[in-house]
Amino acid sequence: MTTTFSFLVLHGPNLNLLGSREPEIYGSETLAEVDAALQRFGEEAGLRIETFQSNHEGVLIDRIQQARSAGFSALIINPGGYTHTSVALRDAIAAVALPTMEVHLSNIHARETFRHHSYITPVVVGQICGLGTIGYELAIRGLLARMK
Repeated sequence: MTTTFSFLVLHGPNLNLLGSREPEIYGSETLAEVDAALQRFGEEAGLRIETFQSNHEGVLIDRIQQARSAGFSALIINPGGYTHTSVALRDAIAAVALPTMEVHLSNIHARETFRHHSYITPVVVGQICGLGTIGYELAIRGLLARMK
């Protein structure tokens, strides 16, 4: 099957600790398990999916800026704590102008007040939160529906 669409899935700070970090909030799946599930989903759907995690804002920004020249059709980002603090990450997403979906494992709107605001949301197609790791697959499906 020919791959028509390619997705870059970005995981922000502390997501490398999935499975051990506050499992009552973030679940027990590890990041490696999440990424493997995304790869399986991509293969079954005929999509190219690449995943990338960094705890460093500038590294995430560099990867976003490279996305278009690397041939990606769209971005999925779980910005972690940068959701609530990073104008620079928001500006990078806006600058590349690729369809982007924001994903959060927990419902950020039902948590601490400081988590209710996202700098990322105004520059993305949509936000999926509170559905756990299935949110990544739903983000891909949502982006595909918009791009087809």
